[in-house]
Amino acid sequence: MLYLLAPYLENVWGPFRLLRSHVLLLAAGTMLAAIAVLLLLPKLLRFSPHDHGKAILGKDGMVSAGKPTGTGLWVTLLILPIILLVMPLSVPVLGMLFCLYVAMVCGYLDDRSEKPWGQLKKGVLDALVCLGVAYFVWSALDGQVWLPFFKGEWTMPWWAYIPCMGFVLFVTMNATNCSDGVDGLAGSLSVISLVALAVFLYAVIGYRPMADYLLVPHNYLAVRWSILLMTVAGAFSGYLWWNAEPSRVLMGDAGSRFLGLLIGAAVLVTGNPALVLAFAPVLLVNGGGGMVKILLLRFFRKCGLDVRPPSELKPEEKKSRNVLVKAVWKVRFPLHDHCKKELHWTNAQVLMRFVLLQAFLMPLVFVLLVKIR
Repeated sequence: MLYLLAPYLENVWGPFRLLRSHVLLLAAGTMLAAIAVLLLLPKLLRFSPHDHGKAILGKDGMVSAGKPTGTGLWVTLLILPIILLVMPLSVPVLGMLFCLYVAMVCGYLDDRSEKPWGQLKKGVLDALVCLGVAYFVWSALDGQVWLPFFKGEWTMPWWAYIPCMGFVLFVTMNATNCSDGVDGLAGSLSVISLVALAVFLYAVIGYRPMADYLLVPHNYLAVRWSILLMTVAGAFSGYLWWNAEPSRVLMGDAGSRFLGLLIGAAVLVTGNPALVLAFAPVLLVNGGGGMVKILLLRFFRKCGLDVRPPSELKPEEKKSRNVLVKAVWKVRFPLHDHCKKELHWTNAQVLMRFVLLQAFLMPLVFVLLVKIR
């Protein structure tokens, strides 16, 4: 809004022309969002539902019981007027924001529900919002896509782009949601991803000399998307202030689904869907590994193998079990559960080590997928 008003305000007072500066809007959005969430979130906790814990996980699963959850609703609502204020708006941007907030509301309603929603219901709703975001990104980019290890770019028709990119969004959203099991983990990893994507969109995709140097398509509008990413990153940094272990608040599905969908959408805006591997490697492995595990077990079952959980097997059956099935069952997912149960890491160790892994893996995978072309 400020960007559109700048030409009129400039006639009143010259310095108002700075409101057309993307850097100024980015900085203002980031700081305003962080301060708003930091100061106002504690005042809204009394309106939040309380977590019921997960008895199935034993003592660790009940640590969160009684804490305000679903606070992703308040975080995203607090920053909505800030986004509308600092973000240069367009139809694709407004459409994507609508889908993001639909995903957030669905997550919040699931958090509030006494009986958690079934996988089918959540899966259908997730798929619909993912297809919606894919459509709006397609309309913004005209279906332009570029890939690792190849020069040039291609145009994908809507009937191919929307389902393919919708699947990418579905994976990132659910992987982020599954990573929300350790205080500060999903939020910290997501903020790192958002900041890195914002820098890439602003300094590479949106800056022609750098885009030409790396042989990637230039899109001057990419800098506007970086304003959205940094505003959200600032907001969830304010949330992490209260979510640091021992956490006082939990964002629940409302926040994790919003973040995962936004990360996926930002990756699509770069034009290269494979960059999700560079900007969210630990999120994908930690949360998305469970989906791979389920698919592998279903495949093994169709092949005639016994895929029952180890707890249901007799000692002699465990010894004769197929080595591949045994290997799949040996690793828990989300991976942070495996690290806590099998490696005996504390929550603080899981958080620090996963953040370090993402920080080191991101530039390495980025170089492989962008520079080698």
